[in-house]
Amino acid sequence: MSSSAGRPRATGAAASSEDARQAVLDAAAELFTTTGYAATSTRAIAERAGLRQASLYYHFPAKEDILCSLLAETVRPSLEVARHLLGLRAEAGARLWALACSDIRLLGTARHNLGALYLLPEVASPGLTVFRTERAELKDAYRALIGGIPDHAPLGTRTDLVFGLVESIAVVRRDEPALDVEAHARYGADGVLRLAGAPAPHDAFRTRALALLPW
Repeated sequence: MSSSAGRPRATGAAASSEDARQAVLDAAAELFTTTGYAATSTRAIAERAGLRQASLYYHFPAKEDILCSLLAETVRPSLEVARHLLGLRAEAGARLWALACSDIRLLGTARHNLGALYLLPEVASPGLTVFRTERAELKDAYRALIGGIPDHAPLGTRTDLVFGLVESIAVVRRDEPALDVEAHARYGADGVLRLAGAPAPHDAFRTRALALLPW
């Protein structure tokens, strides 16, 4: 059987279950990141998920709604971490390192490389306003933490460079499927500190920073 063939079709209650919704998201994530968003039809998603197309539309009225849900998975966990870290009184550098390490790890270990979808022109559509707003809030959290690190470079410039470094994991992951994500997250967070104007961290600093994360 071809690897593109769908699973047995779900009908009735199964087609309206949370499992069916997740099947759609999993199928779309795979197709969007391999075939491309524009080249992927809702019919192809439904077939890969093992559903009738009408069942897909029960959960997601449009393909853009699927994209919106997938992109939310790339930002909301990090946004929760950022809100937690902003509420702590620890030094800004340690909180920034922790956020960057956590964020890079999230983007690097997700089953599908959804961060690669950030550059899609469809991301600018009105239907993805919530995603853009949440991503902007996450960037503002980085800005707030970077602002606690004195440096001569403009805050906006440092924030743009840091945010770009964190999200570059999607490109690296695309080009290096065997990437050691844990090492990349650690050294990427080190790079974030340097871009923000802080000195290179040492192992004790990293240990303290990791202890700030909410898990």
